[in-house]
Amino acid sequence: MREPAIDRLIGWFETSARDLPWRAPDRTGWGVLVSEIMLQQTPVARVLPIWQEWLERWPAPSALAAASQGEVLRAWGKLGYPRRALRLHAAAGVIAAEHGDVVPSDVDTLLALPGIGAYTARAVAAFAYGRRAPVVDTNVRRVVARAVHGAGDAGPPSTTRDLADVEAFLPADEPRAAKLSAALMELGALVCTARTPRCAVCPVHDDCAWQHAGRPEYTGPAKAVQKFAGTDRQVRGLLLDVLRGTEGPVEKARLDLVWSQSGQRDRCLDSLLVDGLVEQTSDGLFALPGEH
Repeated sequence: MREPAIDRLIGWFETSARDLPWRAPDRTGWGVLVSEIMLQQTPVARVLPIWQEWLERWPAPSALAAASQGEVLRAWGKLGYPRRALRLHAAAGVIAAEHGDVVPSDVDTLLALPGIGAYTARAVAAFAYGRRAPVVDTNVRRVVARAVHGAGDAGPPSTTRDLADVEAFLPADEPRAAKLSAALMELGALVCTARTPRCAVCPVHDDCAWQHAGRPEYTGPAKAVQKFAGTDRQVRGLLLDVLRGTEGPVEKARLDLVWSQSGQRDRCLDSLLVDGLVEQTSDGLFALPGEH
């Protein structure tokens, strides 16, 4: 991506980006980390109210670390993929104990935290601390595939290749590079969307390799379509809903009511126990972790 296109993209971001609280000038590394964990596979609209509640209740990592896993899972509500909540709880404990209750700004140190992967570590470094770090999610991969490579969409992900793709055109100046990382993500979320890209208002339209190639259709491997109804994920969520909505342990008969297929239901309950999202008491009842 050429420098003039980068200038236009950053300028567009500064005037058109969504006003989100984790982008505010007074943002903290903790606020950004919480947002990034919550935003994984979850829309902004669903995250916003929960994020605000969490930051009011647990304004620092030590506050979250002091809460029980059960409290954390209740507060997570229906954001989905609740193991993220336990990973965040574990990371908060390490941050409080080993980093003075301040989220680290260095990518390698962030990667050493429990449950923090390549994307989250770089996102926190860039968006909380203005560091130069390639931040690559689905939106960024699509923007780079089109604007840089002239493809209709990105192919199968490759962490090494995708990071190198973005690293190649990040400015040397750290704050400017961090702003570009945010701008690429926002462009993919609002303009360079998967199904109906708004090319007419795109700030890098004139430099877009996909436009110059005649906007060819994506011809790579078919992408897996995620379904929800009837999946183990749905059943796990229903089981957790019972426990979140009840004070104290419940009998298995209460859980049996949520799903008629006993084999799938019991398999999902077993998986929740293995994942540490549910615990069984000595007398055979079931509860959120730490709540019995």
